[in-house]
Amino acid sequence: MRSKNLKEYDTLIFGGGLYESGINGIKTIKKSVSLYLTKNIIVFPTGASTGRKEEVDSVIKRNLTDKEQEAIKFFYLRGGLDYSKRSTIDKVLMKILEVILKNNKNLTPDERGMLNAYKTPMDFTKQENAKDLFEYVKSL
Repeated sequence: MRSKNLKEYDTLIFGGGLYESGINGIKTIKKSVSLYLTKNIIVFPTGASTGRKEEVDSVIKRNLTDKEQEAIKFFYLRGGLDYSKRSTIDKVLMKILEVILKNNKNLTPDERGMLNAYKTPMDFTKQENAKDLFEYVKSL
């Protein structure tokens, strides 16, 4: 969808995959800053990280300015990770990360989980994870 088409809608709900803390496709929404004053805008990235408050806060700060944070309702939905379905460039970047992680002797539980995902796809998607988002949309 192009940003010029977004003017037709009162509520915009945008979801994108989370890649290295960047939300895939967020630029389309961000191009329409002037719309923020008259629209309900919801952004929900999906990713493999646990969604701890500090992780989500970091994603928000990395992707949205203070002004955008005031105008956009943000939900994080935990998704999954399947190494075999990644693009070639993603696989190269992930391979570099794998080497770095394997050389670290003091891995966190999240880092160990990431290493396991190279062998076994992870899927944390659950419909109940989107409950807050659905409730928010219903309240509009």
